[in-house]
Amino acid sequence: MRFTHLTVLLLTVGAGVSWHAQADSDIRVTYAGSMGKVMDQSLGPAFAKQNNGRYEGQGQGAYGMARLLASKKITADVFVSITPGPMQILKDAGLIDDAIPVASTSMVVAYSPKGKFAQQFAQAKGSDASWLKVLATPGIKFGRTDPINDPKGQNIIFTLLLAEKYYQQPGIADKIMGGYQNPAQTHLEGGLLTRLESGQVDAAAGYESEVISAHLPYVALPDEINLSNPAMAKQWYDTVSFSVKDSAGNDKVLHTQPLVYYAAVLKNAPHGASAGKAFVDFMLSQPGQALFKQNGYAAPKGGSIYR
Repeated sequence: MRFTHLTVLLLTVGAGVSWHAQADSDIRVTYAGSMGKVMDQSLGPAFAKQNNGRYEGQGQGAYGMARLLASKKITADVFVSITPGPMQILKDAGLIDDAIPVASTSMVVAYSPKGKFAQQFAQAKGSDASWLKVLATPGIKFGRTDPINDPKGQNIIFTLLLAEKYYQQPGIADKIMGGYQNPAQTHLEGGLLTRLESGQVDAAAGYESEVISAHLPYVALPDEINLSNPAMAKQWYDTVSFSVKDSAGNDKVLHTQPLVYYAAVLKNAPHGASAGKAFVDFMLSQPGQALFKQNGYAAPKGGSIYR
């Protein structure tokens, strides 16, 4: 199994300390692919250093990762997901009891600073439909992720459907996307911003947290469409839904969920529940939250999902 983000860090005290001697201090975290930088470069190394152990991180689209964990094709001590949906897969599989909010974010449209549309995006604002019109320009290369395997792939569709209503631009979402599951636009979660940085796409759907972490320019969007404000769920967010074909070819209706990151300790954690709980506690601690903030994440919102 090859993951887009796979980082293993070994931090030991003294020479000759073995993997088995450190087992109680080691941690394996599976996470939503957009969290690669904050996990593999900030939270994971800091936790490993604090506990004199080893951190292993693996990331990809959250729904895809949840299915791999549920089928026991991979194992982890902790799973960190964006939105509650992927957590439900693990709950249904009997692998978790609870999922705790650890951070939050909002949807944005990132763009290549070297691309031919950079100037138009730089002048566009979320307060009007100018950014939508740039995205709808013929010939623009727009990148997003697969709505079947990644919550972000779903959330950009919700954002564009909400934008149609908010700016009164009927039909523009389909004009931009060319269908919900357009293979010309959908890419693996972990590599999307890399494609943007390299100029393979002109603009990409992103979470504000990951885009800030990557130091990329972006268009910020109003709360009515960026899915960040739970208070707007009933008034706005819940007014849109869409249907996609799942892996079995069946229609599946999708609904909006808050852009909150949740963490859960798995019952089959290879290093034990205590190791998983220690990592979740670290994410919620003052140092952990400071690292989230440094990487562009907002504070957690709401309460635990199942308790």
